[in-house]
Amino acid sequence: MIEFTKWPKELADLYRQRGYWAGKPLCAAVERQARLRPEAVAIICGNRQITYSAFDRAATNLAARLANVGLGQGDTALVQLPNSAEFYITFMALMKIGVAPVNALYSHRQVELSSYAEQIRPRLLVADRGHPLFGDDAFLRKLTLLGGIEEILMLGDDNPAHDLTSWTTQDSLLPGSASPSASDEVAFFQLSGGSTGTPKLIPRTHDDYDYSVRASNDICGVSEATRFLVALPAPHNFLMSSPGALGVFHAGGTVVMAPGPEPRACFDLIARHGVTMTGLVPAAVALWVQAASAQGAPRPLEHLLVGGASFAESLARQVPEVLGCRLQQVFGMAEGLVNYTRLDDPDEVVFTTQGRPISPDDEVRILDENGNPVPDGMPGQLAVRGPYTFRGYYKAPEQNRRAFDAEGFYYSGDLVLRGPRGNLRVVGRLKDQINRGGEKIASEEIEHLLMRHPEVVQAALVGFADEALGEKSCAFIVARREMRASELRRHLISMGIADYKLPDRFRFVEHLPLTAVGKTDKRQLRISLETAPV
Repeated sequence: MIEFTKWPKELADLYRQRGYWAGKPLCAAVERQARLRPEAVAIICGNRQITYSAFDRAATNLAARLANVGLGQGDTALVQLPNSAEFYITFMALMKIGVAPVNALYSHRQVELSSYAEQIRPRLLVADRGHPLFGDDAFLRKLTLLGGIEEILMLGDDNPAHDLTSWTTQDSLLPGSASPSASDEVAFFQLSGGSTGTPKLIPRTHDDYDYSVRASNDICGVSEATRFLVALPAPHNFLMSSPGALGVFHAGGTVVMAPGPEPRACFDLIARHGVTMTGLVPAAVALWVQAASAQGAPRPLEHLLVGGASFAESLARQVPEVLGCRLQQVFGMAEGLVNYTRLDDPDEVVFTTQGRPISPDDEVRILDENGNPVPDGMPGQLAVRGPYTFRGYYKAPEQNRRAFDAEGFYYSGDLVLRGPRGNLRVVGRLKDQINRGGEKIASEEIEHLLMRHPEVVQAALVGFADEALGEKSCAFIVARREMRASELRRHLISMGIADYKLPDRFRFVEHLPLTAVGKTDKRQLRISLETAPV
């Protein structure tokens, strides 16, 4: 078995007693749909329409072949695939035989993949010959030495012995000895959502992740009629479980694959396949709003979930008006806690908060710098534990000492405030503050105020070194027309903010750099200030 930090017995017993932990592996939902609705379409990928029976059969074929070469419970895998049906087929195959994967993002390169291989020592690598890293075998040889990889499968490989598609299409019987790992053991490793450095690995069990998916479905109204567009990276936690593809499979709906969130291509897929729901990060929403303003709202889209980063109220209000669909805000983390606005919440709650936790047993504390609770309406750092919030990063004792307290509460690094009905509003990150002469400036507060200007499309505030004050701030602005810094300063002053919060510099750009999951890449912005100072 894979070693990881488990929930204390008294909490684990409570979560089972209350029905949160159902004792089923993550592949059970697809297997159930294959029995009950075998001809229903599970995945649309390019020109392919894959039914639930074909989906489960392909996953079983792959699982059987892997089991027959000796892979099974306690083993790990490193997977890097594009947004394609093969990603989900591979994931379900590994769940069937108890192999725990790390699902690397397709944008990850040598540093990230090498780090994952060193941490989990995978016996299996599943990758894509179309990826720049695997066009030849040079990096593959290095990776094999690092991780002790024994089996290699490639999407699009010329050799049938290593071609992933061949392994999924050749009928094979699963040996009787093969089975999923126990429901309270590690199912797979999710990636931490940090925008800098190599993501830390988060052990997720079948029990805790399955509960998050089922509860998300109930809150978001996912059903067998749902057609969900996956336009962000498929392995991202948001697109996996909030409610994501796993939620759609659990309900018996259809997942429609897109290579990325580019509006024109996505609007075409929405129209062609009758997409009703999708999930985006705010940066992608801004692009969709621009596109819809010019060419009309994407039809028949009914429901947009927005998460992954702080969402400005001014942009949130444009979703129903310009995109013509219902908005549901999501504030979640790969480590566990997920919050949603509810479908029956009033508009002001939907536009101005990131919702409330999904579980009655999500224990949320909002604390000041000394660890004392703050009153509702006051910002503080978020600490949480619950039936689907993990208990420790994988093989990372130093990070765990910093991230957890003695009671097992996880400190996420988010600054939030709680309203009277329990809804949370994200106001910043502990690490996304600018210390200007001892005065702390929350970047997200200023970004949201800047985006209330009708000509501002996107805004990002970052700090840069200053000899006198320690740090000053620079606002990067994407605007609809040519603007001057003085116009935005007057706008901020009209909002009534303190003088010290006014950006010291403005830089107008055509677009903001993005991380692999579509968040604003502030690390690149800071680097640009170092290489081309303001």
